[in-house]
This record gives sequence, structure tokens and C-alpha cells, in this order.
Amino acid sequence: MRIVKIATAIVLGASLAACGHSTGDRAVSGAGIGAGVGAVGSAVTGGNPVTGAVVGGLVGGAAGAVTSDKDVDLGKPAWR
Repeated sequence: MRIVKIATAIVLGASLAACGHSTGDRAVSGAGIGAGVGAVGSAVTGGNPVTGAVVGGLVGGAAGAVTSDKDVDLGKPAWR
């Protein structure tokens, strides 16, 4: 059951980690989105929200850094 929770967090984080056009923007926004999704997902499924945020942030940041704006483009990040 724990592996399903982790896989879900990874998939959600990877699918949302794509805001901005530069690698740095995409990594930062991906980490933020992934941390939020990980914390909420862990809390809902009975896990530790802090652990979920850390794992989600790492996965989201990595996914944002390795994707290009041609893969998924959610537009300009809020800080630009």
C-alpha cells in the first residue's frame, strides 16, 4: 500500500512540475507544486505530510528540471 502512495505522489508531482521557460523556473515551480501535492496526498492517505512534502518537492523539482517547455507549458511562473 505504501508503494501505491509513493507512486501516486510521483505521478502527480511529475505531471504538474512544468511552469516557466527556463530550467531554474521549472525546477522551482515543480518543487513547490510537488511539495504541495505530496503534503496533501500524504495527509489524505494517513501518511506524514512533512515526508510527503519533502518527497513531492524533490520529485517535482527534478521533473521540472528535466522537462522542457515544449513538453508541458503552464505559462509564466507567478514570480515573473
